[in-house]
Amino acid sequence: MIYLDSAATSFLKPPQVAEAVCQSFGHIGNAGRGAHAPTLNASRLLYSTREKLAQLFHAEQPACVAFASNATQALNTAINGLIGPDDHVITTVCEHNSVLRPLFRKEQEGTQLSIVPADEEGKIHPSQLKACIRKNTRAVVMHHASNVTGNVTDLAKIAAIAHDTGALLIVDAAQTAGSIPIDVQTMGIDVLCFTGHKGLLGPQGTGGICVRKGLHIPPFLVGGSGVHSFDREHPSDMPTVLEAGTANGHGIAGLEAALDFLLETGVETMHQRETKLMHRFVQGIRDIDTITVYGDMDAAVRAPIVTLNIGNADAAEVSDILWEDYEICVRAGAHCAPLMHRHFGTEQQGAVRFSFSYWNTEEEIDRAVQAVREIAADYEETIHA
Repeated sequence: MIYLDSAATSFLKPPQVAEAVCQSFGHIGNAGRGAHAPTLNASRLLYSTREKLAQLFHAEQPACVAFASNATQALNTAINGLIGPDDHVITTVCEHNSVLRPLFRKEQEGTQLSIVPADEEGKIHPSQLKACIRKNTRAVVMHHASNVTGNVTDLAKIAAIAHDTGALLIVDAAQTAGSIPIDVQTMGIDVLCFTGHKGLLGPQGTGGICVRKGLHIPPFLVGGSGVHSFDREHPSDMPTVLEAGTANGHGIAGLEAALDFLLETGVETMHQRETKLMHRFVQGIRDIDTITVYGDMDAAVRAPIVTLNIGNADAAEVSDILWEDYEICVRAGAHCAPLMHRHFGTEQQGAVRFSFSYWNTEEEIDRAVQAVREIAADYEETIHA
């Protein structure tokens, strides 16, 4: 099997991730719920993982990082906590439904919403975003990299535009956390939402939110916190304010092991390899006339994603052939990004996404290229028959 679906989840992980999860079952209790060894072990685990995430994202301090079950929960927390019915919000056509659906819900509650269009390659231009700014603009909510095209947005430029009028920058880093270096301070990110199971190489059900020091987000969930049990209100200090209930300690144990690997190996090193594999694939298919590739493949920095179509062949059918005949795992369809597909005119056809990992090999890439070439040749024979 050749796994080229890492943008959906990282199937290929460092072996120590699974080992850490297994070992945690005999080691940790419930963090913050007692003073015995198992609960203290859990508390130390959460804190050390929080420290490593703060180091990875260059946050001001570990307390800026709160855990969540995934980027979707983190985005819902940020959007619902920071945006009100009298506010104006800017987003883009490139967004995943984890951004769009919470914003559409806020729009029904009275929030004004502007959606910035993309160019023919699916790129967002800061000047068009700037033109959407209003006096009551509360936030820009957008991706770091598109999960369809792999295009990376210059967040520092977007942050400068947002901050010039007092607006916040809330970022969906599902496709870049662990895969592309992120410095929340240098880039001007007020809220970074991330998942643990993609580029961070951790278990599913892990992720979090990194909040600029001094910015208060009211909790999306309230309940048990392990402290101030007699208060009617949930504690307001970070990270407790955003961590109601029992944390996924066993998943976080795996996430910490993945972070150890990432920090030791280096995100830049991993990104360089993933980029090299992506370009090897692109070069292998670039001369096929029937193939359309979506996104700017020549950008200096981009996520390791190549999304394509073969003529007007149904994307789901192509994906099935890749699996059934070649045992290659890819993702076909709309990728939970409806406005992006509407932009490209692929609402009905969908598209086939190849996404690459540090763990893939050159041989696997070459086999994937050969598979695409053979499917494209069969398609040409069919349309000319």
